[in-house]
Amino acid sequence: MTTEAMLEARDLIKDFGSKRVIDGVSLHLMRGETLGLVGESGSGKSTVARMLLRLIEPTSGSIVFRNADKSENDGRPGEEGTRCYDLLRVSPREMRRLRRKLSIVFQDPYAALNPRMTIRQILVEPFAIHNEQPPQGLGARLNELLAEVGLEQSALSRYPHEFSGGQRQRINIARAIALRPELLVLDEPVSALDVSVGAQVINLLRDLQRRHGLTCLFISHSMPLVRYLCHRVAVMQRGRVVEVGTWSEVCENPREAYTQQLLAATPELPALAT
Repeated sequence: MTTEAMLEARDLIKDFGSKRVIDGVSLHLMRGETLGLVGESGSGKSTVARMLLRLIEPTSGSIVFRNADKSENDGRPGEEGTRCYDLLRVSPREMRRLRRKLSIVFQDPYAALNPRMTIRQILVEPFAIHNEQPPQGLGARLNELLAEVGLEQSALSRYPHEFSGGQRQRINIARAIALRPELLVLDEPVSALDVSVGAQVINLLRDLQRRHGLTCLFISHSMPLVRYLCHRVAVMQRGRVVEVGTWSEVCENPREAYTQQLLAATPELPALAT
């Protein structure tokens, strides 16, 4: 079993003009785990997530990604056949190729889908962008994706406005996992949904994580959701990580008063109790 982190960020800093919004964040994700990144609105969670995917460029720091795909023959050798990349130093061509290993589900299921595209076009897009053909054929892969997120094949010919918020988020999830990424970032994926629909989506995400061994970064302000879905939790406050560890280490015996406040701010969610 590998002892290397799949993704490791060190001393990430982000300045917007004269304002420092991320101040020396260091995080790592082990392969197959879900790390919860929690904190109140404005704490910097989404900014960190977007930096990890290079959707936002850090001001400084490093992001090391260890790719387990043995068909990739560049990069620095790591454990058990992995290849190591500093995502802030790779060439644009290399970064484009690596992007198929890194995916994200955004917060707003309504804004994330192009209303002029059918669901088929939306799900085909990742394959077209990366010039990739599924081994079982594109049609079979699209049907497989829909089945994995609990939607009928008839959805392919329809448009986003014909679906509910929860169904749209399922489509977003299907698109995010289409190329079988190694890292899936979940940026508050149920905050725009009502509680019962959100619970269904969270259960779907946990099932997908377990079934495929996905490595996930789950961003939330809800401690009960993090407890249900995540192996470890990192607490952010004002652009810094103030606590990190397992649930019992961080949330049953919190060192920081801020962590105690987060725990007290959200009640348990009966729909997710196990």
